[in-house]
Amino acid sequence: MIINKSRMIIKVAMRSGKLANAVVSLGRSSQLRCMSSTMDRNNNFFFRQLFDTESSTYTYLLGDTKTCEAVLIDPVIEHAERDATLIKELGFKLIYAMNTHMHADHITGTGRLKSLLPGTKSVIGKASGAQADIHLQDGETVHFGSHQLLAASTPGHTNGCFTYICHQQCMAFTGDAVLIRGCGRTDFQEGSSETLYKSVHERIFTLPDHFALYPAHDYKGQTATTVGEEKRYNPRLTKPLEEFVKIMDNLNLPYPKKIDQAIPANKVCGLY
Repeated sequence: MIINKSRMIIKVAMRSGKLANAVVSLGRSSQLRCMSSTMDRNNNFFFRQLFDTESSTYTYLLGDTKTCEAVLIDPVIEHAERDATLIKELGFKLIYAMNTHMHADHITGTGRLKSLLPGTKSVIGKASGAQADIHLQDGETVHFGSHQLLAASTPGHTNGCFTYICHQQCMAFTGDAVLIRGCGRTDFQEGSSETLYKSVHERIFTLPDHFALYPAHDYKGQTATTVGEEKRYNPRLTKPLEEFVKIMDNLNLPYPKKIDQAIPANKVCGLY
């Protein structure tokens, strides 16, 4: 581990033998800027984690370095140009701009990315109620090059939440269903604490313990977790159902600042 005042570099060897680099920088505004990336040359897999400081949203770029096909998960509209530039610089062709659910705290960048990168298709769960080129249903797969993501329905935070599972790389993108030592709220957008608990325990916690989990948000500077960690240390989801529901009912969180702009915009692919 190498640490200085402005930058921290951590190298983590995962059980699968891959090496992930996480970079955390503290800017003048004291906002955390996080990025992690990995490339497995044995099977042409590329992965990059990006961050939006305003909404603490993670965006994920996955690609096949042989075919140059790529997907982007949970893009933010303010960073559409950043993401499009990066994709071009790396020589990828973005085929899918995907959302794990219809977000309430930021406006998705899928619509703008379709304009910036012609040929890109927007993807979201059918139950989300949002417009998209492709509406996923439980059990369907999204292919890019030789890689694929399994779309697992994990409602509870919203009706249309999906977790995207990459079994080949031992990783899953959980949206707001599972956060690092937390979970998404359930007090709006058709939220249900009972449904979320069932989704997590039946669809995510049944994955192997070493699978890495990448959430849609983190507010404390962490970038990833594992199934095993959350099964042991998540202060909400380790509780019995009745206690979990009680915890969720008493969070008393303020509504997201952008909810009145984000939901109408995200119903139409971010273009409102």
